[in-house]
Amino acid sequence: MTISIDRPAIPGADDLATGRPAAGTPYAYRPLVPRIVGVGTSATPTSYTQREVLDTFRITDPKIRGVFLNSAIDRRHLTLPPEDPDGLRLSEPQGDLLDKHKALAIEMGAEALRACLKRAGAELSDLRHLCCVTSTGFLTPGLSALLIRELGIDRHCSRSDIVGMGCNAGLNALGVVSGWATAHPGELAVVLCAEACSAAYAMDSTMRTAVVNSLFGDGAGAIALTAEAETADDAAADGTDAAPEGPGVLKFASCIIPEALDAMRYDWDRDQGRFSFFLDPQIPYVVGAHAELTVDRLLQGTGLRRSDIKHWLVHSGGKKVIDAVIVNLGLTRHDLRHTVGVLRDYGNVSSGSFLFSYERLLDEQITAPGDYGVLMTMGPGSTIETALVRW
Repeated sequence: MTISIDRPAIPGADDLATGRPAAGTPYAYRPLVPRIVGVGTSATPTSYTQREVLDTFRITDPKIRGVFLNSAIDRRHLTLPPEDPDGLRLSEPQGDLLDKHKALAIEMGAEALRACLKRAGAELSDLRHLCCVTSTGFLTPGLSALLIRELGIDRHCSRSDIVGMGCNAGLNALGVVSGWATAHPGELAVVLCAEACSAAYAMDSTMRTAVVNSLFGDGAGAIALTAEAETADDAAADGTDAAPEGPGVLKFASCIIPEALDAMRYDWDRDQGRFSFFLDPQIPYVVGAHAELTVDRLLQGTGLRRSDIKHWLVHSGGKKVIDAVIVNLGLTRHDLRHTVGVLRDYGNVSSGSFLFSYERLLDEQITAPGDYGVLMTMGPGSTIETALVRW
């Protein structure tokens, strides 16, 4: 015997292109939309121009100096090793670098978290989930536990730590925490990216090391999320279709490039007894070649074209990476003005770079309801991560 069950029809499917339910959709079926409600950034107190870094380490090799001075970076925040009696900077053992990572990550992370919550109009007591991202050192217990103790956050605050994923990890975390926010309606979650890149430097005379040392800087960024069901009254209370403040997070898309697995990696330097980061010179072209594929996948099924995207917030991976993204996606330097500006003023601050760009976009006060944005990060894997947002 077959039993037939009549299910009530849903008079409207969710509109992915707008991130809002179609007209007539009952409240019970209306989706929870994770929404970005705050951002904050921080950096270490001391900063240096590229020329000052070269002079501090007494680097005279014209090829290495050229790498630094042609990087499109004016200044970076760094915590350099101590000087010996002759004024030379000492090479730090791995244990000291781990201590540096811990101290700087807590300091910068706490400042970025406070700034983010202030912008969100929230307090530390409102925080219900803290996800910490870092790749510049290893901590057990993780940075989230250390910050909860340091700041006196409620011990019942849930937490997660994403370690070792590199520069793309901020969007990996945003995807995970968007899911947490959706599962906990109305509760506040924060993704905190804290990268003490000064704790991940090797000091030698190789070109490999020079490329890395010319690029990265210390920095932390935090972004706050909450998810609430949107009712018909929310959308039409004042007779308009205005969205709540802060963009909704609509969709994510990823692309891993297995053939470039070793293009960005940490190796153990046996001569120096410490970790050393490697960047393949071809990585900008590898990233550029896959950027279009990833963005097209992100927009698939939305009815949107790249020309519909008003705001582009891309990881400040380096001059060649930015140029490759511009060329392959058909963008302008104005489209990536914040990406370029963050690279100029901070260098590559790894997983939190796109949050520095997002903060600058908000400070411009040019976003309008209905605007679409694409967030893009790239890093070891090699991986490109993207997210589609709508104000």
